[in-house]
Amino acid sequence: MSPRRAEEISGIFDDMLVHARELLAVRSPLDAELIVSEILGAWYGGRSGRGDVERVVGEALLDHAVGSGTPAALALLSGVAQLGTPRQQRHAERGALRLMGTGVARPPWAERLNLVQSEACYLSRDVYGDQKSVICTFTYGGEERHALVVLVDENLGGRWDIPAEGGLVRDAWVSSHVDRLLDHCRAEAAGELMEFDEMDPHETRALLEPALDLTGSLRDAPVSDTFASYHALLRARVRILPPGGRRPPLPAWSGDRKATLGARFLASEEAGDLSDLAAAGRCVDRIIDYGCARDFGRPLRVSPIKCEMFLLDWLPRKVFLSPAEQEAMPHVLAAWVRWAARRTGLPQDGVRATLDAVWDATHKFSEAYRDPSASGLDRALVAKLLPDGDLEALPRRAFALPFLTGELAALDPADSADRRTMLAYEHPGATEAELDGYERLADRLWKGDPPELWETTQRLLDEGGPRHLVVHALMRLVVRYDADRPGLRRALRKMRPEDL
Repeated sequence: MSPRRAEEISGIFDDMLVHARELLAVRSPLDAELIVSEILGAWYGGRSGRGDVERVVGEALLDHAVGSGTPAALALLSGVAQLGTPRQQRHAERGALRLMGTGVARPPWAERLNLVQSEACYLSRDVYGDQKSVICTFTYGGEERHALVVLVDENLGGRWDIPAEGGLVRDAWVSSHVDRLLDHCRAEAAGELMEFDEMDPHETRALLEPALDLTGSLRDAPVSDTFASYHALLRARVRILPPGGRRPPLPAWSGDRKATLGARFLASEEAGDLSDLAAAGRCVDRIIDYGCARDFGRPLRVSPIKCEMFLLDWLPRKVFLSPAEQEAMPHVLAAWVRWAARRTGLPQDGVRATLDAVWDATHKFSEAYRDPSASGLDRALVAKLLPDGDLEALPRRAFALPFLTGELAALDPADSADRRTMLAYEHPGATEAELDGYERLADRLWKGDPPELWETTQRLLDEGGPRHLVVHALMRLVVRYDADRPGLRRALRKMRPEDL
């Protein structure tokens, strides 16, 4: 690190220690923890070339605090010993003991930080299942009761393609008006669209811990502007909750079970007005697939937000629909809403709001939907490349098998024999072993397995690599690591244009 950069960082740490002087003026341990959590949140979610900023910069701040030897520094170390990561906690405890050994006075509230105990947990949620607010109450040895409110969003799996089971933490805050907060939640639950229940603390931790871990794992997590300030406190409070709880397992959806669900819908009264049953059948397959893969195995769950995301975000990005399917989809979705709501008991107010969202999105859907043929691609060719309707696969499959016109137009790229004929046409003079390699590459690109294969392909092309050299280099890697998928992924990540 350059001397100038080191001086800049030292200045930042000095400013944080100035902020920490506020800790000397407060009496409440909760106020102190909120200040420390805000300081620790200054670099929440950051990454650097040396790793996690929370670790690298956080530990450097602790060393700086020890070096300053001030009462404010000891107050900050005392708070971090409670709210930091396990490694930061150990680091801060050693630093605090060192300063106390030199005679620096510890703030009075520091003695009460270890008295935090869980009191009760509650769950407030909407009947749609879009999001839930988890409310946990705590005290310091029976005093200074306060509530931590955590917002868990269960719609983000569809919007952000998050492979999560149970949602993601988007926001958190603290309230000292516990009774008023709980009374408000109970009053909301008196209506049709909200529910409020007490929750087992073990199950509460089992819900919050993975959701919080998921939020922390995302580089650009979709959290509120104030979330960083509460993150350290939230993390510490979750650790206080008793372990051992289990989240309910996700329902398993086999192909037969999904097909049975779709058949029951098509035979229902709600589907009776659908005119094109063939297109409706394909549309309902997409609805069910979305609910199983992106909504935690809940195809029957319907809500205004979920329907909007399905029509305006997921379908246009992910699925190739025929013109008949595009025309039918909003009508099929509306019928599905009525049918699924009857099976799940969604209140009529919720059904009406969800149907309104579907019809409001219908016009936007026709504008948002990406039809590859609108870009000049032949629809018959697109249909051959996307027999499964996976719109995201189109560019990588077109790259893998570019010769689908002229004398090869009648061939089917999904058929292994036809695929080999196409590859032999592209690589005249290739040996049988080389054709085997090109076929393995084409098969992996067709399936998108592993994802790094297409990511590396695009990167090499963007950096000026000629297509034929990129294909040949990738083929060599696929052959070399045919039985070693982790090895293939590592090799792809390291591949550079000079390797072609």
